Amino acid sequence: MSTVKVGALNGIRVLDLTHALAGPFCAQVLADHGADVIKVEPLEGDFFRKMGPYREDDDKKYFGGLFQACNRNKRSISLDLKSEKGRELFIELVKTADALVENYRADVLNRLGLGYEDLKKINPKLVYTSVRGFGDKTGGESPYKNWPAFDIVAQAMGGWMGVTGQDENHPVKVGGGPGDTVPGLFAAFGTVSALLHAKSTGQGQYVDVAMTDSILALSEMVVSQYSYRQISVKPNGNTLMNMAAFGTYPAKDGVIAIAATHDPQYHALCDLLGAPELKTHPDFIDEANRWKNHIALDEEISKRTSQLTKKEIKALFGGKVPFSPIYTGAEIFEDEHFAARNMLPRVEHPGTAEPTAVPGVPVKLSETPGEVRRRAPLLGENTAEILAELGFEAGQIENLLSDRVIRATSL
Repeated sequence: MSTVKVGALNGIRVLDLTHALAGPFCAQVLADHGADVIKVEPLEGDFFRKMGPYREDDDKKYFGGLFQACNRNKRSISLDLKSEKGRELFIELVKTADALVENYRADVLNRLGLGYEDLKKINPKLVYTSVRGFGDKTGGESPYKNWPAFDIVAQAMGGWMGVTGQDENHPVKVGGGPGDTVPGLFAAFGTVSALLHAKSTGQGQYVDVAMTDSILALSEMVVSQYSYRQISVKPNGNTLMNMAAFGTYPAKDGVIAIAATHDPQYHALCDLLGAPELKTHPDFIDEANRWKNHIALDEEISKRTSQLTKKEIKALFGGKVPFSPIYTGAEIFEDEHFAARNMLPRVEHPGTAEPTAVPGVPVKLSETPGEVRRRAPLLGENTAEILAELGFEAGQIENLLSDRVIRATSL
């Protein structure tokens, strides 16, 4: 899959001491854009390796689909950081690193002598990024600092679940894991920002990212409505306050989304639906009236969209009004847009016969493009290779394996 051009972060080495999703996603973003990301795993590995989905022919020896989706483009070294020798090996890696990303519970690495204050004495230019549910003390010590957190916890406290769903009695979390991946994106941004500062000053720093803060940062409607008007916004389905026609509408074979709120878009929608009379109807004559009477307007639109299939509506609306069918997984894989944008590249998956698709790189750089260069690594797949780069000889590596300080795996 490799191209001639290299990623913008080529030459940057990142130590990835993360597990589950938020931290690995951050490190993967850096790897996608060319950083040499070394995933430092305990001897038993990241527990996310055991998460599915699996194909029917997969012997489940290596890792499942979720691990593949957030650990591609990385190398893996497996160390026992609880042992003195393991920590010594890790310190050697720190000397070669530009950045470190971790998402352990607060103070776990401090207790091992591997916290930021310890490591910056060894490598003053090191950028040290942590992703935790409620952050660390650098950005302001939360009373919840030691609480565990998952995606749904971040969405609940950060404001998303309080405005998502049909009504306030049935809050719904946003699908997938944005309570993890959004913090991962912010952490990647913070890491690159700090790397730029370190490049010009030689001084590293601590990057403190909280999952809950990251969700709140994208809850602009929640904050602005309460800050300006002391209104706590409630869930309102798929509508958006003060905007109509905006929301989801039935098709013969599924559901579509439409956002035709301004007059030119709305008028085009009415014409395409064969309902020009809705343009001049007094209840729908302008944006204010369309919102005031949005339930009645939605019923009028639904009467017409429900007579057409998603494919027919796509042919009718495409390029004329803001709209999309609500895609299933199968439809995403079939759509020519995602193929043209290389958003479903295929990689090898150990233990299965056929390559598998992973989410592609959404940020397209013209001169230093990111890309999916390699599959996720086996546990300790690159242990010997990385230690050899540090100057260890084959005999020394064998002794470390015998002493169970390290682990190495191959296909």
